[in-house]
Amino acid sequence: MFHIAERHAGLLPDDANARARAITWMFAALNTVEPTILELGNARLLEGDKPWCKERLPLVEDRVRARLDQLSRRLGDADSLDGAFSAGDLMMVSVLLRLESSGILDEYPKLAAYVARGEARPAYKRAFAAQLAINTGKSPAG
Repeated sequence: MFHIAERHAGLLPDDANARARAITWMFAALNTVEPTILELGNARLLEGDKPWCKERLPLVEDRVRARLDQLSRRLGDADSLDGAFSAGDLMMVSVLLRLESSGILDEYPKLAAYVARGEARPAYKRAFAAQLAINTGKSPAG
């Protein structure tokens, strides 16, 4: 993502401080938010049949909610995490999409709307279609 963001205008701000914050959000998405979400996925998919999973799952879900609480407060009523939509937002949206099937994101209307805004971006739609084409072996529509 960083490589792409450096080569395409608009994904990283020109201002050095804003640029540093956007890069920080990229790291936050991967190193602060995503680990709890991955743990939830692992608990459901790989440990769901274990007798102790029923007791563990609420604890894992609470860790995810703790991160989402923090992120939702930071986002507030803004459209993006820090000024204009950036690579940091793109990375965060990608991470939050992992929660889609869990229903937890629905508990956070501001974050759900944030993800929807990210998915609605034309560049996101093109990138998703191209990735889907690679995974399915079919040409993207249009």
